[in-house]
Amino acid sequence: MQTECSAGAYEFPASYGRRVVARFDGGRMSSDGGVILVKQVDDSLGFSRRFAACFRDERHPAFVEYRVEDLVRQRIMGLALGYEDLNDHDAL
Repeated sequence: MQTECSAGAYEFPASYGRRVVARFDGGRMSSDGGVILVKQVDDSLGFSRRFAACFRDERHPAFVEYRVEDLVRQRIMGLALGYEDLNDHDAL
């Protein structure tokens, strides 16, 4: 049985002043665009913040460049985009 899809595009809340639209016509696209939606979910549910709270940061504060929450968020976003290797995170 074949399904019929009638939606040409889905409009999402704007992000950083830019329109966010999911379209399925093969126009200008990026496979990394979904991270905007993952970030919006993370912002509203706070799963990066809550997961980071599970870790005890024993690093010396004078040498800390990134908070644990930022590192956890980066890893979650990287995995959501399909970047399993940590060496890909410099490009994100």
